[in-house]
Amino acid sequence: MIEFENVSKSFWTGKQRKVILDRASFRIELGNSLGILAKNGTGKTTIINMMAGLEKPDEGRVLRSSRISFPLGFMGGVVNKHTATENCRYIARLYGLDPDYVESFCRWLCGLAEYFDMPVGTYSAGMRARFSFALMLALDFDIYLIDEGMPATTDVEFNRKAGSILRERLRNTTVIIVSHQAQTLEKFCRSAAVLADGKLYMFETLEEAKRLYDYKAHG
Repeated sequence: MIEFENVSKSFWTGKQRKVILDRASFRIELGNSLGILAKNGTGKTTIINMMAGLEKPDEGRVLRSSRISFPLGFMGGVVNKHTATENCRYIARLYGLDPDYVESFCRWLCGLAEYFDMPVGTYSAGMRARFSFALMLALDFDIYLIDEGMPATTDVEFNRKAGSILRERLRNTTVIIVSHQAQTLEKFCRSAAVLADGKLYMFETLEEAKRLYDYKAHG
């Protein structure tokens, strides 16, 4: 479970104060995967980072009572000068998992061949996306946080394998996906929310959320 209690968060852009959340309260229960629709620049990454504990609210509290993943795309635990092998084994120990399992799972899913034994800093954006996504799926969480859906990779085989694993995980875990595109959420989320005007508007269905999102976008 993740609960926001009267959470406020804003940034100074240099010209004005940008409000991400204004005394927002909501909770996300385990078993109810949620899609959050938010336009670019409204604070998608910030809200995901607050859920993960990477950013603190200005006011209010964020309560977490589950094993929550780092956001997909967040490479904070990965050291660029180390190889994927070294990173896998280090992060496995960090989470109390079997390093052999995490390494072999990531090797199989990434399909990076000899690059797996090269420094992560030498990877292209697509290779990094595949590695971070594989790493997240190798770890055992109750709630997976995904910023902008599936990683930006053109590798068809990787997308097929990763997508089927994620759908399998959905049967007994919870996924929270933040995106500016409704179709990114359709595959994975039953309920949805819209981040706008410093509030998170929660809906039972994605269809209802889309109506408000389109209205805000064109209103």
